[in-house]
Amino acid sequence: MAEYGAHLTSAATVDEDRPSFFEVLAQESLMSTLRPALKHIVRVLAETNPHNFGWTFRYAEELYTFIDLVLQHHFLRTTSASFAENFYGLKRVPTKLGESLDTASGLPHKEHIKSLLLLVIVPYLKLKLDALFERWQQQFWDQPARVGSTKERIQKIFLTIYPFLHLTWEGVILVYQLRYLFQKSNRHSPFLYMAGVKLKYLSKEDILKQQHPVEAETSFENQEFMQQVTRYLQKGVGALAIGISQGLSLGVFFLQFLEWWYMSESYQTQVAVTSLPVPDPPKNGEREEVIGEEPSESSASVCALCNKQRTNDTALSTSGYVFCYPCIFSHIKSHKRCPVTGYPSETSHLIKLYPPS
Repeated sequence: MAEYGAHLTSAATVDEDRPSFFEVLAQESLMSTLRPALKHIVRVLAETNPHNFGWTFRYAEELYTFIDLVLQHHFLRTTSASFAENFYGLKRVPTKLGESLDTASGLPHKEHIKSLLLLVIVPYLKLKLDALFERWQQQFWDQPARVGSTKERIQKIFLTIYPFLHLTWEGVILVYQLRYLFQKSNRHSPFLYMAGVKLKYLSKEDILKQQHPVEAETSFENQEFMQQVTRYLQKGVGALAIGISQGLSLGVFFLQFLEWWYMSESYQTQVAVTSLPVPDPPKNGEREEVIGEEPSESSASVCALCNKQRTNDTALSTSGYVFCYPCIFSHIKSHKRCPVTGYPSETSHLIKLYPPS
């Protein structure tokens, strides 16, 4: 068993330029942590100043995608690698060119465009499809008996097919990783195959060229205005990318501190809410009286907000009362309190109730 484990961890014995399985997974996990980190920063800004920064939370995915697009374009152009790959000392080598590529000059145009699409656009579209699936699935659970329009049929077909597409997506990635682990393939991801590249270690020459790039000597006066603007933009993006790369360790510590700080505040809020006194249960045969409303005919299955038969029963954990899900969700969203007891509440305190049948 020990010899088998050593075989898995010493991939370099077969190919000195071939990154180990753990290195390629580490560079992928780095990018998977940057997205929630940015969303955390955006959430902090939105909570601190919702009037000026509230829009950033609504468009957090688009904001991250734009930043990711700029960064990946810069690193692919200057290092022939993505941001995370360069951080771990890796480079992308086109399978057709082999070792003849100069990393300082970037990837060829075709491989550059395909890599950019597969690094940025495809993951963004996948996240949007995941969010769409969750939203339509929630709507289907809320209104399972509705039948009819073409849109609803399309939604039902999508809800049926998408789990299998997601399973296929994850399965193909797993197969590529297993093949790479057992040295049956030189690519750990199908996206590298589609981009026509493979990963290798940076050589000493590559590192020296990246640290001391040789720029073409062109007279500044002879450049056109748009060329000058493009040059300044490229330098600005490069400085931003280098700053992010060098400040990553400090940024991770700072983000962990922010997470601890806001988790502490959230915990205190939860304790304050759950420590409220338990309200008296409604008497049998009497309807709960909503604050500011007149009592009407009562029933154990009548919503205290719409005064109709309850649908999608949902309990409010701060008070224990049960309402229609659409009614109580809209009320809590607007008033931040229980409509019966007046206790402060959030939408996270809503608990959906499902009958045994």
